[in-house]
Amino acid sequence: MGSAITASCTIRRERCRGLQDGQPRISWLLDTEPMAGRQRRGVGGTEVSELSVPQLNRPQAKLWCCMEWNGTKQRVGMAEIRAGYPPGKPSNLSCLLDLGDYGLTCRWQQGADGHLPTNVMLKCAMSRSPAVTCCTPQNGHSQCTVPRRLLQLYRPMELWVTASNALGTAESERLRIDPMDVAKLDPPTLQSIHSVPPQTNCVTLTWALAPRNAHMELCCELRYRAAKDPTWDVVTGIAGHAGNVQHCKFLFGMLYHFQMRCRRDSARGYWSEWSVSRNYTTHEKAPEGKLDTWWSTQPAMGRMEVKLRWKAPRPQEANGRVLGYRVALGSRRRGKEPQTVCNTTDTQCDFTVPVRTARVYLSAYNAAGESSATEVVLLERKGQPLAGLWAVPGGERSLWVHWEAAPVPVVAYVLEWQQVSSEPRHCHVCWQLERNGTTTTTLIQDSIEPFQQYNISVYPLYKDAVGTPAHVAAYSKQKAPSHAPKLHLKSIGKSQAELSWESVAVELQNGFITHYTVFWANSTAEVSSAVVNSSLSSFTIHGLKPSTLYKVHIMASTAGGSTNGTSLTLVTTVLDDIEIQFLFLTLGLVFVLLIILLICFQKNGRVKQQFWPSVPDPANSSLGTWVPAEQEPLQTPGVKEPGLATISTVTVLDKAVGKQAPMWGKEPPAEPPAPPQPYMQQHRPSTLQPNARLGAEPVQYVQVVGGSSQCPQHVTPCLYLRSSSTQPLLSDPSPEPYENFWFRGVAPSCGRGSMEEPLLDFPLLRGLQVSGAEELHDFQPC
Repeated sequence: MGSAITASCTIRRERCRGLQDGQPRISWLLDTEPMAGRQRRGVGGTEVSELSVPQLNRPQAKLWCCMEWNGTKQRVGMAEIRAGYPPGKPSNLSCLLDLGDYGLTCRWQQGADGHLPTNVMLKCAMSRSPAVTCCTPQNGHSQCTVPRRLLQLYRPMELWVTASNALGTAESERLRIDPMDVAKLDPPTLQSIHSVPPQTNCVTLTWALAPRNAHMELCCELRYRAAKDPTWDVVTGIAGHAGNVQHCKFLFGMLYHFQMRCRRDSARGYWSEWSVSRNYTTHEKAPEGKLDTWWSTQPAMGRMEVKLRWKAPRPQEANGRVLGYRVALGSRRRGKEPQTVCNTTDTQCDFTVPVRTARVYLSAYNAAGESSATEVVLLERKGQPLAGLWAVPGGERSLWVHWEAAPVPVVAYVLEWQQVSSEPRHCHVCWQLERNGTTTTTLIQDSIEPFQQYNISVYPLYKDAVGTPAHVAAYSKQKAPSHAPKLHLKSIGKSQAELSWESVAVELQNGFITHYTVFWANSTAEVSSAVVNSSLSSFTIHGLKPSTLYKVHIMASTAGGSTNGTSLTLVTTVLDDIEIQFLFLTLGLVFVLLIILLICFQKNGRVKQQFWPSVPDPANSSLGTWVPAEQEPLQTPGVKEPGLATISTVTVLDKAVGKQAPMWGKEPPAEPPAPPQPYMQQHRPSTLQPNARLGAEPVQYVQVVGGSSQCPQHVTPCLYLRSSSTQPLLSDPSPEPYENFWFRGVAPSCGRGSMEEPLLDFPLLRGLQVSGAEELHDFQPC
């Protein structure tokens, strides 16, 4: 493999007359790969092409010589090439003589494959005899059988394997044997097994050798095991021709399986196959030893209720099949039978005894008798507890329990363990007794399953009391929880959401929950998370956006992995609870106000009477027709003058009927209005100062009557001032007599000057301003 090869192809030109140009063109193919050769003209009108391949790395190939004919390559010659290595050296040669036909079968292991056809043969040679081929394997097998005619029994011979191919030959190591030393004998036959009284723990076995082995010196072995024991115990060095053997140390009342085999005494041959198994049950004996017990007590209606548990005796102590257990209040003495409180086939019993009972006696019995009683002292549980307790996995189905020794001497320890479940369970065998009071560790492996939580309790047993137990929880192996908690939404606001969840059932936790992780994400895939302590069952998410949809899920983690829960979708609110409460409060107040207003509108008269009582109109009173004989200026000490009034009407009245004095080209009214009553009302009366600006205080009604005492009789026109305001001028409903109130302290110059005298020269009109739509056009001076 990997060598260079050369090849040549020769074609006679006279056999290629069909070529178009008469010149043969030679090419090469190595399998399907084109190869280029060197073409030259040879002797005798031939064309020769030579090919050289530097390396051939294929175990087998075909080399083709081709010639071009009408544009195609025609294969005109082929050579098959094989490549490989010299054969590998055979090894592990072994032979076995079959006494049935006395054929010697030899086996070996082939050497490395040389990729070439290889011839394999088994060679053998007798002493002072040439080597011959004993046998040849068929169909590539690595074994063959030497016939009896080529063997010499009880004489040594050499055997070896040869392998040869085109590149070389290899031989195995030579095996020098006596064919009888490698003979495989037939197994013996077990005939009988029986116990030897009075040593009932011993048995005697008898057997017979196979007829073809009867003339040989044989060495035999015996093996046995209990029915429930997977391992065998072997008894060696048994002489084959003896035909029987006795062996002891068997357990009483136990079912055993027995087998036997033999080989030549020279110890060079092969063992025979094991004989057909034979079963035997040894004799029973009364149980012996003390039983491991554990108890609990509690008072019940003047008596004491006892729950007693015990372990079944070990096989070496049971001495047979235990038929039952008996609990009595005393031990058996001189044929006196004590009172029996329990007789059961189970390993626990509940019964009641008198309150002062301190001991009970437990015994086991089988078909051969009853064991000696085990004294059970019902100690009180009041001793000191252990200082520390912890547990670690001892395997998938076991736990190592460690504890700190108690400060006072301990007689023994009791360990209890029970699988933690969401539903109550009763465990009958989940406890064990450690009789060594100095030990601080033990392995428990009864009823331990992986991924399940167990509560372990350890009780120290003192000489006169039982210590308070110490407790610990443990797993033999942990993995990710089977399920994660289901999230529930407790409350939600515009920026926060409070979540809660229930713990996963302990059967589905598969380990101690180390922590929870809460994830939340909005529609823009902004993912946030928070780690929550495993002791909590609620969590509040802060910093959320108002009126936004979020998806939330929780992940539960143990030391063995994590599991995600289902997703919860929630939407934050627009307002917080306080804002919503304030809004509702505001709406409520508005609603109450609307109700009040509606009631006010419905009860308008009563409300108006309550808040705005009706005031009598002075114009309709008897004073409206009363005119005092003499008018004095209104003197109201301490009351300020009212402000300026806005005058909306000025009326000039003529006392003399029929006398008209036009002014500014205007005609006076044909008939003057009836003179109103000369009185005034005001809230804040004050002295009108000359040249003061009117209009600061609205005036209801002002009259300047032409027939006043100050005006001459021949001067008829007077001035009326009327305002549009409805506010009364006087606060006192009983006005004092007055005359020309607006001109008190000023003597009017009646008749002084001509009609053309300016209006503002009159003291009456000094500082007077008239505003509004009405003008001061109808005016006649006094």
